[in-house]
Amino acid sequence: MPITLSVEVNASIDLVWKLWNTPEDIRHWNNVSDKWHTPSAQNDLRPGGRLSLVMGLKDGSFSFDFEAVYDEVRMHEFISYTLTEGRRSEIQFTGTNPVTITETFEPNDHDPLEMQRDFCQAVLNSFKKYAEA
Repeated sequence: MPITLSVEVNASIDLVWKLWNTPEDIRHWNNVSDKWHTPSAQNDLRPGGRLSLVMGLKDGSFSFDFEAVYDEVRMHEFISYTLTEGRRSEIQFTGTNPVTITETFEPNDHDPLEMQRDFCQAVLNSFKKYAEA
């Protein structure tokens, strides 16, 4: 059962798209709290291109790799990718200013659904804060 979350960002679609997809920007916003960070981000935004992130706690006690291959990219509108473990995710960008970002993803089997939902929503909220700053 997929999980769907969204956030409204008070910024132009041009800025939202740039910040969402530029590795340097991803490193700044891709976190769930001030205790987390993304020390590494690579993004080849095209069908067949790879997204590769390392996320973790700043104290070094936990980290994980997030790797995916893009299935579809429609500039300023839609991104879909498949994680290396086979789960799919889709991100829809609606509007030009403000922009609503809606993410739908297949949850993993080992973490509670509520935890996965809260984690993803926190990342979306972090993006909103970064884009609106």
